[in-house]
Amino acid sequence: MFPSRFVHERTPDPDWTYDTGVSDIVFMSSRDGFKFNRSFMEAFIRPGSDFNNWHDRGIYFEVGILHTSDKEMTMYGMENAHLPTQRIRRYTLRTDGFVSVNASFKGGEFTTRPFTFNGSELELNYSTSAVGSIKVEIQDAEGHALPGFGLGDFPEKFGDEIDGKASWDEGGDVSALAGKAVRLRFVLKDADIYAFKFG
Repeated sequence: MFPSRFVHERTPDPDWTYDTGVSDIVFMSSRDGFKFNRSFMEAFIRPGSDFNNWHDRGIYFEVGILHTSDKEMTMYGMENAHLPTQRIRRYTLRTDGFVSVNASFKGGEFTTRPFTFNGSELELNYSTSAVGSIKVEIQDAEGHALPGFGLGDFPEKFGDEIDGKASWDEGGDVSALAGKAVRLRFVLKDADIYAFKFG
């Protein structure tokens, strides 16, 4: 969901004649549609450089997320509320691109909790810079690299794909590991991982 966050005590325009305050839009996530997580405290949509959005309830999101292509999602929002310039703005994101794990040029890494999967290949929704990269290691539940699936077996991957296929030196077939508890270790440089799935 994309609730509006209202800050009543801030009023950038002293001549504003409606209510005091400013608004932005935040991102909240849920796995069941009832309990929502607010881990991300930063604004998802800021009022921006248009001063006509810097007043009470100046921007709002409309309802719904549309898949306008295999690689793009579209959402709509209202801006310039209470003014003759009030209008609808289209926002686009890459598919499943709401949040990511991001690493700077210096690099970084993360490891998942143990989980089991079904399928024969690992798909990655990722983006790197021209000098950036991602590498993936499959570990057992205790955190030890599985033979053939270590970091050294994974050629650096770079580019920008919604459903990029992970592949190690021996190929990308991971069906022998299906149903077993594994962890994924990601090593990133100037890159984002938006999502992954086994297909």
